[in-house]
Amino acid sequence: MTDDAYLFLLDDPSATLGVAPAAVGDLACMETPAVRAWLDAQGSTPVSPQLRLLPPEETAAIPEGAERLPVPLGDEELSRVRHLNAPQSLARVEEELLAFRDCADGRDGLIARALTAGVAPHRIVELTGVDPATVTAATSG
Repeated sequence: MTDDAYLFLLDDPSATLGVAPAAVGDLACMETPAVRAWLDAQGSTPVSPQLRLLPPEETAAIPEGAERLPVPLGDEELSRVRHLNAPQSLARVEEELLAFRDCADGRDGLIARALTAGVAPHRIVELTGVDPATVTAATSG
């Protein structure tokens, strides 16, 4: 696993792997000389339907031979990429986890539902701000 997200180009623009950078909104990396030069070298643009982005933990899914470029993302940018990359059922639970930051009612049930839905424990901690030990306790209970 790498610490960088990856921009990559798919041969088939109808493929659903990753997210379109344009769908994520403003990304600081898209304005860097390295990304601009890479896009120029690929004959691509920031809004190309073949251009996709994956968070660090998903980069193993990039097809072998696909043109790719590691890009650093800020915490907020990475959170948006992860949210858009998640399946819809996960995205709904993640939205609840984000809303959870302001309340504590039903915490254990929500964490259990998120774990059952497949949200990774580190992601639950990131979205809710709860102590990692709380999530760990929920995984064993």
